[in-house]
Amino acid sequence: MQHNQAMTDLSKITCIEDLRQIARRRAPRMFYDYADSGAYTESTYRSNQADLQRILFRQRVAVNMEGRSTATTMIGQPVTMPVALAPTGLTGMQHADGEILAARAARAFGVPFTLSTMSVNSIEDVAEHAGRGFWFQLYMMRDRDFIARLIERAQAAGCGALMLTLDLQILGQRHKDIKNGLSTPPKPTLANLLNLATKPRWCWNMLGAKRRYFGNLVGHVKGVSDLRNLSVWTAEQFDPRLSWADVEWIKNRWGGKLILKGIMEAEDAHAAAQSGADALIVSNHGGRQLDGAPSSIAALPAIVQAAGRDIEVHFDGGIRSGQDVLRAIALGAHSVYIGRAFLYGLAAFGEAGVAKALQIIQKELDISMAFCGRTQIIQVDRSILRPGTYPVAGQ
Repeated sequence: MQHNQAMTDLSKITCIEDLRQIARRRAPRMFYDYADSGAYTESTYRSNQADLQRILFRQRVAVNMEGRSTATTMIGQPVTMPVALAPTGLTGMQHADGEILAARAARAFGVPFTLSTMSVNSIEDVAEHAGRGFWFQLYMMRDRDFIARLIERAQAAGCGALMLTLDLQILGQRHKDIKNGLSTPPKPTLANLLNLATKPRWCWNMLGAKRRYFGNLVGHVKGVSDLRNLSVWTAEQFDPRLSWADVEWIKNRWGGKLILKGIMEAEDAHAAAQSGADALIVSNHGGRQLDGAPSSIAALPAIVQAAGRDIEVHFDGGIRSGQDVLRAIALGAHSVYIGRAFLYGLAAFGEAGVAKALQIIQKELDISMAFCGRTQIIQVDRSILRPGTYPVAGQ
């Protein structure tokens, strides 16, 4: 009966906002807030979405809309649409076995899934239960031996690309995480226990979860035997000395497709293109690091111009619909990533919710593209946008 009710609810979901509202009810507050928050005043977090919404389309009529396709490639890999699942920490705390479920949904749909270093399920867990070929996201840490082993594990798991995040040398502050006492597993405070008591579905699922801690770290870090030791180690490990020489070190050790995440300025886009990486991601970390920075979409045109043809330009930040995907592609992004959008689906309905989020976005992308007079995603450019409503390089 519960399964049938879930499917009935899912059939009525029409947009990502529907999934967000259900996720807010079903996920524990500390984990929902962890995903759905930004640094300090959250102004950059909010502007990521708001600036996308200001971009208007040009509707075309009497155009043959048959034979439409959203298919393309990302770093040479065929994809159903130019969308990948972004790396998100603690995905397995939004829903039991969250990384495995999201990877399965992405594989079935035909788009890449990116596993975070700070995931709950490990590289090996995802490879075993969701198949090989997913992408892996890496943070540079002081313990270079651990990083080298992590890269080797990603290679052994058959990961199709390595994504190096460049904008987390130090941690930005999210006020909600501090106020909620964010931890994994949740701290048994009175407030958290009372909140968990209102989430029976989440608690029941977590009883059967494969892991409830950072699977890529516990058992793989020297001198770390429990979560208490791990929290101390993690707080000290993000490396503020990260440089382009480290990017070269990682590139040589990895030897495969390399993506650089966190580019927001033209100078850094030049450096990324010269590094030999296969793609860069225009991203302000979802507004979770430097509050007061411009939105990702505001930064995109200048970075596309600076990068030239030497590197694929991908985009991350504020995507909540297929129309947002279309806006980013029109402004020069080769592909985009969704983070919160798929997390809402995961927290709401598990694997089926992630699949639903992807279905919603593809349908919106397909229909909006057609109304703009295009039948192939590779035909989309800024001519589908109304002049004066979108950012331009140099302005």
